[in-house]
Amino acid sequence: MASVLRDLAPPGIRIADGVGRVPAVSGLYAIYGDADAAHQLRLTTALPETLLYVGKAEDDLVARDLRTHFASGRTGSSTVRRSFAALLREPLLLRAMPRNPAKPGYFHCYGLEESSDARLTEWMQSHLTLSVWPKPPGTSLREIERSVLEQLDPPLNIATVATPRTALQAARARMADEARAWTFS
Repeated sequence: MASVLRDLAPPGIRIADGVGRVPAVSGLYAIYGDADAAHQLRLTTALPETLLYVGKAEDDLVARDLRTHFASGRTGSSTVRRSFAALLREPLLLRAMPRNPAKPGYFHCYGLEESSDARLTEWMQSHLTLSVWPKPPGTSLREIERSVLEQLDPPLNIATVATPRTALQAARARMADEARAWTFS
């Protein structure tokens, strides 16, 4: 476990510089924010590198992290993007909409209007860094992730953490309600 935590520690790689520096293998990733990010997200801690989220990529850290979370502009396909969007709704003037406007539903998996997704992506690339732990063969990624989450308790993780995320869940519910209302506007 010590090597996992060491690999997932800061400083990490700037999101904007990740292509070519993050391995295209399965593993865990840790997202850190700068002090300004922690302030904008209204977190009680505002260290230069604040741990925000830990997740797993079953197949490919590049595809899951760099493309889905940080470059795609597809918030509806990313739990962590939805959490960032919910907490940054007001400062970034983000507007939720259904993930698939042609077939509205699953509002808890809301997307963002195109310009909002662009602002969120720009914010993430400016304020976040990423640390990764490539999974060795024969290792249970799920068990390692669970242990890391229990030890680190990152504030944007909702599942498998000890501390309830009531403010984050309420912010995400507001975004889901906005996506639902978008359907009827």
